[in-house]
Amino acid sequence: MDSLNKLAALLLLASLAACGTVGPNYTVPAQAVIKRPEASAAFLGLEEAAYKPEPLPAHWWRLYDDPVLDKLIEQALAANTDLRVASANLARTRAVLQEAEEGSKPVVSVSAAPGVGRSSGVVKGSPAALPDKWTYDAGVSVSYQADMFGKIARAVEAANADTQAAQAGVDVVRVTVAADTARAYADACAAVRQIAVAQQSIDLQQKFVELTDQRMRAGRGTAIDGARARSQLAQLQAALPPLEAQHRTAHYRLAALTGKTPQEMNMHLLQCQAAPRLTTRIPVGDGAALLRRRPDIRQAERTLAGATARIGVATADLYPSISLGASVGSTGLLDHFGAANAFRWSLGPLISWTLPDTGSAHSRIAQAEAGTGGALARFDGTVLNALKEVESTMTVYARELDRNAMLKAARDQSALASEQSHRLYQYGRIDFLSVLDADRTLAASDAAWAASDAALASDQIALFLALGGGWEQK
Repeated sequence: MDSLNKLAALLLLASLAACGTVGPNYTVPAQAVIKRPEASAAFLGLEEAAYKPEPLPAHWWRLYDDPVLDKLIEQALAANTDLRVASANLARTRAVLQEAEEGSKPVVSVSAAPGVGRSSGVVKGSPAALPDKWTYDAGVSVSYQADMFGKIARAVEAANADTQAAQAGVDVVRVTVAADTARAYADACAAVRQIAVAQQSIDLQQKFVELTDQRMRAGRGTAIDGARARSQLAQLQAALPPLEAQHRTAHYRLAALTGKTPQEMNMHLLQCQAAPRLTTRIPVGDGAALLRRRPDIRQAERTLAGATARIGVATADLYPSISLGASVGSTGLLDHFGAANAFRWSLGPLISWTLPDTGSAHSRIAQAEAGTGGALARFDGTVLNALKEVESTMTVYARELDRNAMLKAARDQSALASEQSHRLYQYGRIDFLSVLDADRTLAASDAAWAASDAALASDQIALFLALGGGWEQK
């Protein structure tokens, strides 16, 4: 009875000690970049007239009010293969978390071992052979790992952080897939506009070639005029194949993003004549909203939390490991199954501790601490990169807006010059080379303006990607 009291006291002591947890408790380090007031400040780019400090909508692509784009992104978010990979990784980390949580639960095992055999008469001191006997051994045992120093708790903490990081990884892919789909759609639509501009220039030049031929037949032109006109026509026609390739490959990109083969993608689905582009001020929010919204920042922070918890896992190896166990059963002859004298039971802790060789444990602690330092550096780098991306894309878009306005003005002037040169040439006031130069300038201006419109659409999407919206599932 005295031994039972001592054992009960030992169990109580172990239970009370189970609340201790070694290793650092995680908080975002005070020296982290995200803690700096400047990281949460208003963007420098808000000085530009193109932006407003209003919150970014969760589904930013709906700002374009384009049902086809909405449908394509919906399909991509439902069928994209990269998202399937990220979801599988999330499922794996959830399974790892479940395994870690099982470590804090008692383990119950049941055994039943019947058998038949004969004992040695010599060993038993019997001159005669002993009879054959049926025996049995049956019982139930319960074991429990006493988490006295928090090794299991820290492992669960690390696995939980890994799961949250994997969820953020899924959100990163959702943001990227939405932006890539919008960019492919914009590229396809922009190619339609650029093809139309190129074809218009070709048609005008074709008419000019015909006019030149008429003048030659009337004796008012020369062969060199015709050659120059056809050369210009060929140069304009050479601009079409790359644009047609851009249009087709954009469709193929959309097919892959939405989980389709190129054969399954309807090439006539897109009826757009130009890339979608917002003409109003773009809502960008501020630095604080960005740091909360971008899933890659959340992913890096959760990775840091997991790395910090693993310091505790490694530190716990410096202390004893204690398992508590209890078993009850019966062992005896099968024909006397359940006899009172066959009953057995045991209760007690199992203590293991490697002493004094703790060098390997200290090495694992150093590894975990180094991993945490690296995770903090990656976290800081992710925050700095996010702020850099937003400010850079805001600047690029604002400057492209300025460039686009200048290109439009240049195109308008080129169109006026081309029209006047054709009229003057018909009356013999200027030579053919001057007309050809005016037409070449107009074609180049039209193409540059259309390319700038395409760049503006791409820059807008790049800005939305940098702002990190689109992962919200609502």
